[in-house]
Amino acid sequence: MSTYTNKLISAFSSALLTGACLFTVTVSANAAVSPDADTVAITHKNAKVSKSKPIFYGDGGAYPFSDAVRVGDTLYLSGQIGFKNDKLVKGGVKAETKQIFDNIQAILLQYGYQKSNLIKCSAMLTDMKDFADFNKVYQTELAKPYPVRSTFGVAGLAAGASVEIECIAAK
Repeated sequence: MSTYTNKLISAFSSALLTGACLFTVTVSANAAVSPDADTVAITHKNAKVSKSKPIFYGDGGAYPFSDAVRVGDTLYLSGQIGFKNDKLVKGGVKAETKQIFDNIQAILLQYGYQKSNLIKCSAMLTDMKDFADFNKVYQTELAKPYPVRSTFGVAGLAAGASVEIECIAAK
């Protein structure tokens, strides 16, 4: 890189860092800590952000992750594959997607949420040729307005699954 480019990058980085620090100081100055220190309310003009400690649900069984984590009124679900009775269901992407939504429904209900509370889903497919079949099941399992969604093609998934879905729900 040229000396000019290095100087330009250095100046931009310094300006960005200074801006981030000033924002942090401003937010910190407006933070009100509750007596139990479980929540922090941050107010700035008309905006109010509430932060609470995460609550971890489920132990993941034999796997090293939680089933879900709740922060405030938002529930983050671990990725689900088409497992039933600890085995991947047979029948390909349609059967797996149906089972995934059964699993998601069970987790949501267990922690006081429902499918209509879903706001974001991320789907991973091992073969993008299955996208249309995946979408058919997805549309039968969820109602409009649909949560926002990202779908990725991946090289492989746990247990040889064809599809995995992770979701975020909020009340």
